[in-house]
Amino acid sequence: MRASSLPLRHRVGQLIIMGLEGPEVSPATGRLLTSMHPGGVILFARNIQSPHQCAQLLRICQTAVKTPLFRCVDLEGGTVDRLRNIIAPAPSAADVFRTDSDKLFDKHGRIVGDEVRALGFNVDFAPVFDLDLPEARSVLTSRTVSGDPKQVVRYAQRFLKGLTAANVLGCGKHFPGLGGADLDTHKELPAIQRSWDQLWSEDLKPYRELSKAVPFVMVAHATYPKASRKEAKTPASLSKAWITEVLKEKIGYRGLVISDDLEMGGVLAAASMEDAALGTLRAGADIFLVCQKEEFVWRCYEAVLQEAEKDRKFAELVTRSADRVLRLKASSKALKQTMAKEPTSAEIENLKTKMHDFAHEVEKESAASRL
Repeated sequence: MRASSLPLRHRVGQLIIMGLEGPEVSPATGRLLTSMHPGGVILFARNIQSPHQCAQLLRICQTAVKTPLFRCVDLEGGTVDRLRNIIAPAPSAADVFRTDSDKLFDKHGRIVGDEVRALGFNVDFAPVFDLDLPEARSVLTSRTVSGDPKQVVRYAQRFLKGLTAANVLGCGKHFPGLGGADLDTHKELPAIQRSWDQLWSEDLKPYRELSKAVPFVMVAHATYPKASRKEAKTPASLSKAWITEVLKEKIGYRGLVISDDLEMGGVLAAASMEDAALGTLRAGADIFLVCQKEEFVWRCYEAVLQEAEKDRKFAELVTRSADRVLRLKASSKALKQTMAKEPTSAEIENLKTKMHDFAHEVEKESAASRL
């Protein structure tokens, strides 16, 4: 399918991954889905009550939209695990990395992938590519694995391999790197004081090394004044210098570029939500996230649609990004595979057992590696 075969309002919809406010599709949510035909949906703990309800919710969302949905979740393990209360807690990236076992790095991706796939998801916004640096340790905690970019690549490459084996698309984040951030981008806009040379040789190494292995790259709401003086106060998520010139042109990334959630304080410190939606697309992003309020989803959608209706060049940009979205959907095995039936109780118990056993194996191997 080409984007040109869709009405403009649905082309715009393909550039949005939206959150839902509750655990069911209300009449208002249903109207939003059918009106805009979003590129995807993302679920959080507030949306998930049980494995069966989760799978059914995703199925209802997909039924409302004619194009395949990116059905997304954040499951890194540790503190970022939306399924911990209905399956079992997944070990954090840092916990798994301490085992120093390539086999377990791969297994981490595979077991997480099997879990999210069984519940109806096809995209996991993981792994984190950020370096484990002192500045961000209190913010990112166990989400990062090492300050050595080679070791970040080593872990991330195998985690992505595991996700792929489970027919789940992964995402490298948070470009160009939050390892130097001393503020939480959910609340504030950090100014990361790392030079271009530091960022290129260290923070950006995972993106350079894994550019062909990762279907999505998520862009951070952070500024980099020492590295990009002409856009010193512009978040990377709104920066053409970072998204187009560095990620797409210098690194040569050809996957989908996605902004972090536009409801986060980091980006709202620099722009209104509507301006951020327009700005991230103009900077080179293909998709943006609006994760919390459906009212805000509609506001961003309307802002982009109205701009596309009055600005031919912007409409062409929308069409090009929608084409890239649809190409990935058409070519990806994760999207071609039909949604599985709702998992049985026995299948859920099996997933729980596998995750418990994996967590025990990680704990045992971590202890052994410290000896």
